Amino acid sequence: MDDTAERADVSDLMDDLEALEAHVESDAGRDAVEEAMQTASELRDGGGTFGRVIRGFDRADAAEAALGSALFAIPMVVEGGTRDIGVYVASHAGTLLGTVLATVALVYGILYVAEIQDVRVKDPLLGIVPRRLAGVVAISLAVTVLLFTAWGQVDWASDPWVAACVVAVAWAPTAVGAALGDIVPGS
Repeated sequence: MDDTAERADVSDLMDDLEALEAHVESDAGRDAVEEAMQTASELRDGGGTFGRVIRGFDRADAAEAALGSALFAIPMVVEGGTRDIGVYVASHAGTLLGTVLATVALVYGILYVAEIQDVRVKDPLLGIVPRRLAGVVAISLAVTVLLFTAWGQVDWASDPWVAACVVAVAWAPTAVGAALGDIVPGS
C-alpha cells in the first residue's frame, strides 16, 4: 500500500455496504447486507468511543439524548438571564424564528456535519427527516418544557407567548447537550 494512500476504515466499509444494499433485490439478500452493516457499525477503531459508525435511533440513544439535554437544561433553569433573553425574544418575533431555526441547524451540524462520529441516516421519517435528528430535537424540547414548567420558571396560563420564548431560548443549549449526549458515547 502506498504510504500516501489513506487506509480503509469502517466508514468506507459502510459506504460500500450501503451501495451494495441499493442493488440487492431479494429480501434474504437485503437482510444479509443489513446484518453485515450492523456488524460493521459495531466495530471500533482502537476500541475507543470515537470513530464508530452510528446508525438508527433506539431507546438507548433516546436515554442518552435525555440525559445530555437535562445536563445542559438545569443550568438554564436556574440562570435568571434565560428569562431576560426570553422576554427580549418575545418582543422581537423574528428572533424566535431565528432561534428555533438556529437550534435545529446546530443539532443537525453536530450530528451530521461536524463528524464527531460517523452518523448514518437509517429509515428517515417521511423519507427525508433523519430519525436521530427528530428524536434529539423532540426529546430536548420536551426536557426543556418539563424542567422549566416543573420548576416554576414559566407560566403557561398567564403569558404563554413569553413562556414559549423563554423555553425556545433555553432549548438551544439543551438541544446541543442532547445531540452531544446521544453521539459521544458512540452507540
